[in-house]
Amino acid sequence: MLKDKILNKRPGIITYGLTPPKAGNPPEKIKEIAEKQIERIKNLEIDGLVIYDIQDEKDRTDAERPFPFIETIDPLTYSNEYLMDLHIPKIIYRCVGKYTHNQFCDLLKGYKGQNTFSVFVGAASRKQKVSLHLSEAYEICSAVNPDIILGGVAIPERHMKNWEEHMRIINKFQSGCKYFISQAVYNVEAAKDFLSDYYYYCKNNNMEMVPIIFTLTPCGSIKTLEFMKWLGISIPRWLENDLLNSEDILNKSVSLSKEIFTELLEFSLEKGIPIGCNIESVSIRKVEIEASISLAKDIKSIISSRGVI
Repeated sequence: MLKDKILNKRPGIITYGLTPPKAGNPPEKIKEIAEKQIERIKNLEIDGLVIYDIQDEKDRTDAERPFPFIETIDPLTYSNEYLMDLHIPKIIYRCVGKYTHNQFCDLLKGYKGQNTFSVFVGAASRKQKVSLHLSEAYEICSAVNPDIILGGVAIPERHMKNWEEHMRIINKFQSGCKYFISQAVYNVEAAKDFLSDYYYYCKNNNMEMVPIIFTLTPCGSIKTLEFMKWLGISIPRWLENDLLNSEDILNKSVSLSKEIFTELLEFSLEKGIPIGCNIESVSIRKVEIEASISLAKDIKSIISSRGVI
């Protein structure tokens, strides 16, 4: 179903995103974490599971990181060895800059089968030193394993700076990307500006639009809010004020996320833009993870009510 929706550029894709456990955990602890994640996710009616590959983004900002960076298990290893009982397509994120050319070639050879999905992520900033650039990673994928259904990252907030994010993704889908997953969205105006420029550029140049999957992330504490801002997530001042002054910051953020996605969905359906939704929790707190699971179910209902699924 996920492959069909992507290749046929259909709206309504729903995914759930998670980060693998810390690499320093003993195998029994990793297995325990995986079992909890499987139990939460197995009954969600989603098209795929996004498994992140994280990188230290200290070069992106001078601000102190609210939580320390700790290396996690390789996402493909985690998928193959711990999430086998979760029978849904897995979208493996891959931060390409930390690999040499040969290492990346060997890595891509480990993706087996015709229904393999991956999202390549470039450097967190221009200051970051990398061994492999994103453009090189696309070329290697095309040569070594063209069966991978390749996706890219979209950052709608970046569009506010120079109005070029739609051109970034168009260049990427000309390099082989067939869908895009956004950074977490809290700025609906930035997202709509990006979608509008994307739509009209494609329309005026007779190009088919590929799916844009917007990420939603519940925020359940001031600490989580600080981390989200450190990650570069754009949170308008009015919205931040509403969260900080809410009696229940978590429920307020979930309500706002549903409103944001509903607005983006209606905007996109009117123009025929194939959008979908990815739900995640950037926090490891149980209450925020459970809120993300509940949000995924609500998003499914919102999309279904519009007759998309």
